Amino acid sequence: MLEISSWPQAEVPPSVRDQITALQEQAWPSDDGAARGVRHDQALRPLSVALTTDGLVVAALDILSKPLEHAGRRYAASGLATVVTDRVWRHRGFGTELVAAALRLVASGGADLGIFTCDPPLQGFYEGAGWELLPGAVFVGGSREEPFPSDRLGKIVLARFFSEPAQAGAETFAHARIELYPGDICKLW
Repeated sequence: MLEISSWPQAEVPPSVRDQITALQEQAWPSDDGAARGVRHDQALRPLSVALTTDGLVVAALDILSKPLEHAGRRYAASGLATVVTDRVWRHRGFGTELVAAALRLVASGGADLGIFTCDPPLQGFYEGAGWELLPGAVFVGGSREEPFPSDRLGKIVLARFFSEPAQAGAETFAHARIELYPGDICKLW
C-alpha cells in the first residue's frame, strides 16, 4: 500500500530521514561516500515529502517556500527540490505520483504559485504530474549579491498559478527573469 507523508524537514522521523538520505546519496553522491543528506536553508521552510510502501521510502522530495516579488507584485511562492526515486522503483509511476501530490500540497498550502527549475529532458515527466513549462523564463537564484540564473546551467522553468492574483499576473512570468534569490545553500530549487 502506497502512502504519501510530509513533515517539516527538521521533524522527519529518523528512520525515514535515513532512507531519504540514502536516496539522495544515490542521485547526488557525496565526495567522500558518506551519506550526507540534503539540507535546506530553514528560512525556506523546507517540507519533506516521502512516498512509502510498507515503511520503505521509494521516492522523496522537498518543497521550499518564500515570498517572491515580480512585476510589482508580491506572491507566496513554493517549489520542488531534491526530487528522487530509488533506482529499483523507477519507471513504475511512483515519482509522477509523488510530484503530483506535491503540486496538490503546494496549491493547498497557501502558495500563490509553484515554480521550480529542472533539466530539459525532465519536462515531460513534470508535465505528466500537472506542472507547466514557463516558456523563456529564467529563474534567478542565489542571492542579490551573487545571482545564479538558471540559464547558466541550461535549466527550464516549470510553474503553476493557483491564486487569482497569480493567475492574473501569469503572463508577466513567461519570457521573464524571475528573481527569487533563495540564498547560497539552495541556489536553485
